[in-house]
Amino acid sequence: LLPDPRSQIPASTRALLSIETMASNTDVKLTANPSKKARTDVGDPAAADKALNAVVAKSTEAHPPTPQEVRREDYAPLAYQVTKVSLDFNLFERQTIVESVLTVGGFDERDGTTDANGNDEDEGLDLDGDERVVSLLKLSVDGCDPLVLDKDYTLKPGKLVIKAETLRRGASKSNGAMIVRSTVEIVPEENTQLSGLYKDGAMYCSQCEAQGFRRITYYPDRPDNMATFERVRIEANAKDFPVLLSNGNLVEEGINGERKFAIWHDPFPKPSYLFALVAGDLGSIEDTFTTMSGRKVLLRFYSEHNNVGKLNYALESLKRAMKWDEDTFGLEYDLDLFNVVAVESFNMGAMENKSLNVFNTSCVLTDPVTSSDAEYSRVEGIIGHEYFHNWTGNRVTCRDWFQLTLKEGLTVFRDQQFSGQINNCAAVTRIQNVLVVRGRQFQEDDGPMTHPIRPDSYIAIDNFYTLTVYRKGSEVIRMYDTILGTEGFRKGMDLYFQRHDGCAVTCDDFLAAMADANEVDLSQFARWYSTSGTPVVTYSSTFDKERGLYQLTLSQSSRSDEPLLIPVAIGLLDKESGKEVASTTVLQLKESSQTFDFSGLEGDVVPSILRNFSAPVKLVPASGTVDESLLAFLASRDTDGFNRWDSAQKLYEVAILKVMNKESFDESLTCVLETFGQTLKDEGISDDSIRAYALILPSEATLAESVTVIDPPAIRDARKKVKKSIARKFKDDLLAAYNNLTAAIEVDGDTFSVDGVSAGRRRLRNVYLGYLCSIDDNSAEQKEAANLASKHFNSATGMTDKLAAFNLLVSMSGEGGSARDAAIEKFYKDANGDPLVLNKWFAVQANADLTDVLDRVIKLSSSHPDFTLKNPNRCRAVILTFTMNSAAFHDEEGKGYKFLGNVLEKLDKVNSKVAARTTAGSLIGWKRYNKKRALLMKAQLERLKNMPNVSDDLLEIVTKGLK
Repeated sequence: LLPDPRSQIPASTRALLSIETMASNTDVKLTANPSKKARTDVGDPAAADKALNAVVAKSTEAHPPTPQEVRREDYAPLAYQVTKVSLDFNLFERQTIVESVLTVGGFDERDGTTDANGNDEDEGLDLDGDERVVSLLKLSVDGCDPLVLDKDYTLKPGKLVIKAETLRRGASKSNGAMIVRSTVEIVPEENTQLSGLYKDGAMYCSQCEAQGFRRITYYPDRPDNMATFERVRIEANAKDFPVLLSNGNLVEEGINGERKFAIWHDPFPKPSYLFALVAGDLGSIEDTFTTMSGRKVLLRFYSEHNNVGKLNYALESLKRAMKWDEDTFGLEYDLDLFNVVAVESFNMGAMENKSLNVFNTSCVLTDPVTSSDAEYSRVEGIIGHEYFHNWTGNRVTCRDWFQLTLKEGLTVFRDQQFSGQINNCAAVTRIQNVLVVRGRQFQEDDGPMTHPIRPDSYIAIDNFYTLTVYRKGSEVIRMYDTILGTEGFRKGMDLYFQRHDGCAVTCDDFLAAMADANEVDLSQFARWYSTSGTPVVTYSSTFDKERGLYQLTLSQSSRSDEPLLIPVAIGLLDKESGKEVASTTVLQLKESSQTFDFSGLEGDVVPSILRNFSAPVKLVPASGTVDESLLAFLASRDTDGFNRWDSAQKLYEVAILKVMNKESFDESLTCVLETFGQTLKDEGISDDSIRAYALILPSEATLAESVTVIDPPAIRDARKKVKKSIARKFKDDLLAAYNNLTAAIEVDGDTFSVDGVSAGRRRLRNVYLGYLCSIDDNSAEQKEAANLASKHFNSATGMTDKLAAFNLLVSMSGEGGSARDAAIEKFYKDANGDPLVLNKWFAVQANADLTDVLDRVIKLSSSHPDFTLKNPNRCRAVILTFTMNSAAFHDEEGKGYKFLGNVLEKLDKVNSKVAARTTAGSLIGWKRYNKKRALLMKAQLERLKNMPNVSDDLLEIVTKGLK
């Protein structure tokens, strides 16, 4: 545990701050006498040319360094670490001055030895800085004469190293203290990469994970340098920027003429990636939360003034998350203030900066008119995720970026548990999460960017904020919980924090805490951290009636040289009655092949294997042939809700793939119709969301993972054919059920609730609508579908129902074309300029199932006044969504690929991180497609690779994609 925050104020700061001021962030001293006068010596256009790093900057621009691979095995601790930090930001239009004072530790332990040539063997203080955006104006070391380049320090692309001898010389003349001071200039207004400090509209905002702090000033920008940011002073125009925020507690603010300043103090050591700064004219709401130890925490949410009314749900979600973390893990918040800021232009979803979380507006703003149920759920989950990082990521962070899953996989697991438990919808939450793993993460596992959850190397670390690190990483954490049990997992977490609070650690440290706390050997389980790809588990079984013995043989295959430890949850159902005769038990598959015995059975059984998706593996029968009758049995009788849904999904998949392969599917369709009908009418299903998911066919992305050569148009056509067959068979039942739910919803009137019952009812009604509108083979059917969807659209009282109908209408043609055009016009008009609603308007059109969708996307992205590549949300809404519209994007003529190549040429110069992520899942999987498509996709990758000055982010993706 850290000392009382008040005891950590340095002597140099006590003259400015009082102990009483530090006692509570709410007792702020407001003065009109800031410690620094407003700057007048700004605005020199030649400043960059006069900078100490100007030569390096010009060299980097003229001859960009060759991208270097960073390897996990090469990790070495820093020779010297920064232990304390003081920062001073002066914000002016198109010029921000950053002054830093770094207290350095470690020099007193160096012996100052020299090599045979008399050169100092010590490495010196290694500071990261991006000279392309950071102009170094001043550099000094307390106790030293003015520093001389190459004698006292060196500069090279991305690095400033102050020599060890210089450090010791300064320390010897400064009573042992080693202080490095620097002044730099940056221009946030020109920062379209949105990494470091940038300006979003009228607001300044920072994003420092993973390596953005080096775009602010020179600093050891790596997670294992944890320093106390003792004083962060921000000064800006008082009228334009009345809100000045940073990490920790606010200890002083004041006004001097037209300038305002604020001073912040964060008592907890942190790496630079957790630093945050926000300045703007913002509105806010606030509330308080009292922790289990009695600390009263002020919770404050900021946004642009017109969005303040959309912050309430996020605030309530935060309070639920804080209470859940106390109840579940005994973890409470550790400061007096927790700030959250909503930002429109943000590369990520949200960022867990200590006490100053920054959120993409799409992940924090909600109201019934502009937000769907899915968005409410997403906001609650992400609010929880970022808050939970306070312990799993901030108090205990990762030693290096190869350990990213240590904080992200663990925290994703925690937010999933929170979402499922707080709303009493664990089964629904589990289904939603597994859909992502199977539909997208498995695809990543099978592509050229495949990597273990703990990668071995990278060129651009931003490319490894992946579904593998996050989602598969969370599944690995879930396996700990499955193997050790909830109580055992909690014991491991307690020991993890006891050992490592305030430290930067590794995945091995987490595994050791779990093993030691439970006195178990997890050395075999550790192989999950170094194994890429998706393991496959096959099964076969026998039943000896005379002995009442059922034997299940499980075999595993993976890219690991040795077998993994795979927890396989299983239950047994009597084949005649459907009664569960063996409740869920967890088998530990540790060998390449193992046989497990179940004795004392009165009759043959049907196994329910991999319950609750107990491991991130593909489960296939050893025979290679799926027994559809057993799937139908499980889909209607399994006592495990997840596996009941999963069996129906597999049954649907068999039928769809048979249609795609032009095989006879009459028997499969019969099984599908029987299962669908039972689910539709089963009065034993009380949860509408469970029923809805059980009726939805597997997604195109999930189906693609079950074929060797992906043919997106064929997958879409086959899926549509099966869906239409179901809809025709049950049209009357579907319509009756739809009308019953409509009547129930109309009784509620304008009352809106996002509770599980209300959201489930809307979800199920919209599933019914989707089936009914799929019947569209002739003019009469097209008109009937358009009328039903239009009525649903126009009568919608919330975004969930409106968006569901809009999705259907936008893909209508023939007699439905006029309804489609009317809906597009109305949705845009109703948006009234709201950015988040406009994102939906763009995205739905980019995902349309229309023959001319590419032409529509080109028009939207090239000439629509509301489209810009500079806004990541808008870019994702149009460009990324279109690449996920597989049947259209993978048109066999390659027009979609060429369009993406044209966009990426421009986007890479604007925001390379968004460009790389847009490419990753859309072009690099070319080996999974037929020869014609593969050659066209590969040609665009070659084109991107050979672009002048291609970014490291994009280059790494396309280079690996071409292998």
